[in-house]
Amino acid sequence: MTEHKLAVVGAGGVSKSALTIQLIQNHFVDEYDPTIEDSYRKQVVIDGETCLLDILNTAGQEEYNAMRDQYMRTGGRGGGVLCVFAINNIKSFEDMHNYREEIKRFKDSEDVIVDTKQAQDVGIPFIETSAKTRQGVNDMLAVSRDCAKKKKKKKKKKKKKVILNSSLFYNYMIYIPFT
Repeated sequence: MTEHKLAVVGAGGVSKSALTIQLIQNHFVDEYDPTIEDSYRKQVVIDGETCLLDILNTAGQEEYNAMRDQYMRTGGRGGGVLCVFAINNIKSFEDMHNYREEIKRFKDSEDVIVDTKQAQDVGIPFIETSAKTRQGVNDMLAVSRDCAKKKKKKKKKKKKKVILNSSLFYNYMIYIPFT
């Protein structure tokens, strides 16, 4: 069974937890309860393929940066990052640059996207989601699978060229409109 590891990062209060819980439990949580760190696992079927989804919902507050860094150094290898910002919080969008730099410190890939145009130019998925209405939530699963397939293809190409780099990384930018 294929396992997809994902870390959910973003500023505090941008609905990372609500989005994760909607994805895992099909339930919308409307009250804000700051997260320190939560881990979720769920077996899902995407296009007929059974997969294990392993999600780490990280804290958005600065005082927990060390915990997020530790995940990037160890458990995040081979996984992806869902970078979440809120349309009604411009600072959360501006913080995407900081998350990009943080990811680059621990990953050997430059495939880190911080806005819609860059995502389109490079072909990295950018998904508009809503934890409240479930808009785009299921699309995240398919994107995770598709990126894992791309990652495997890149590894095969690199092996053919005798380039040994096993730390390929894929990323997403998630845009959560508040409705």
